[in-house]
Amino acid sequence: MKILLPVDGSPYTKRMLAWLTTHEEWLSGQHEYTVLTVVPMIPPHAASMFPADQLKTYYDDTADAIFKPIRKFTAKHNLATAYVSKTGHAPEVIAKMADKGKFDLVIMGSHGHSNLMNLVTGSVTTQVLARSKVPVLLVR
Repeated sequence: MKILLPVDGSPYTKRMLAWLTTHEEWLSGQHEYTVLTVVPMIPPHAASMFPADQLKTYYDDTADAIFKPIRKFTAKHNLATAYVSKTGHAPEVIAKMADKGKFDLVIMGSHGHSNLMNLVTGSVTTQVLARSKVPVLLVR
């Protein structure tokens, strides 16, 4: 299976990775993982005050900080893993990558908000579920 793992470095990402370790079938080596982090774009007006190379360094450093503990995790479990960082609106980028990258499954952590809270505040997971044609496995 080709699996997309959207991550943000939050405790919910850690919970999702911990869940993977408790289910041996996901760590068997027959799956191909892509870890994706989406760094929010700096608003254009603010971004115009910085040179392009400085903005790229900021985005890369932010993604690397999120990937660092996950690289340790995937190395420890010998998972075939690719790392991708993108900038933009997370739900949109995740759903688009899942669909266009021909992934079989998206596994992501969820904050576990109630349906009422999601209606009021929205969530990345809710928006990914609404936008993606690829099945999404939520880990709470």
